Amino acid sequence: MLDGLGLYNSGGEAGQRGYPAGKTLREIDMPVIRDIPLSLKTREVLRREGFRGHSKVRPEIKSLILELLTSVKKARLLEPAAAYEYYKVTGMSDSQISLEGDKAIHGPLLPAIFPEAKELTVLVGTIGPRLEKQATDYIKSGEALRGMILDGIGSAAVDMLVPEALRLITGEVSSRGYEISSPINPGMPGFPMTEQWNLLELVNTHEIGVSLTPSGIMVPRKSTSMVMGIGPKMTTWTQAEVCARCSLRETCPYRIEPG
Repeated sequence: MLDGLGLYNSGGEAGQRGYPAGKTLREIDMPVIRDIPLSLKTREVLRREGFRGHSKVRPEIKSLILELLTSVKKARLLEPAAAYEYYKVTGMSDSQISLEGDKAIHGPLLPAIFPEAKELTVLVGTIGPRLEKQATDYIKSGEALRGMILDGIGSAAVDMLVPEALRLITGEVSSRGYEISSPINPGMPGFPMTEQWNLLELVNTHEIGVSLTPSGIMVPRKSTSMVMGIGPKMTTWTQAEVCARCSLRETCPYRIEPG
């Protein structure tokens, strides 16, 4: 039977911070969430491997996935963490949202989706470098299948990290009477990939060990960045709706179907 395994790093307590009374946004240390609980399901790993249904997967592949899920937990290959920060919106144009501190996030998608936002939250998350290193070691030692499946487990873990981190941030936001939108990511139409550099400057990525290569690739590779709008009434959407609007929706093996 294919069951999900709860995978997490147990080295400390998750950090959650709101706004202490009498403090301004800039007086607060940039928050970091650690030890985010991740419950990986085999179907999510299969999706990240490009399989659209369990019936098409050979039993030995399913067994290997379960074996590797167990080894990931035993070896503590996941070190999930997220750094984030809130910024007050000070202005908008057709091509950017201006933020406090003379900062801005560029791209026409943001003002189009977040016209009523009072703040933006920038978040960068990662599962750390250990799983990636193990996957690379498998491939170098001639165990390419193990390496590929472990890589898919890492991608599924990043997928799980995002909603868990957003759940904690939503609690902070709702305590102030606000809502939080669904996230948008650099590379989406109207949000240039070059804004990746900007986002990593807006949060404490050094604390979670995330950086960019000269060509703009995130390190560790199993990392992600995003922006959310915050305000009295914000728009939300599902990943399936994002996939449905994507130009690669007909061919992408990783797409999420509605329902």
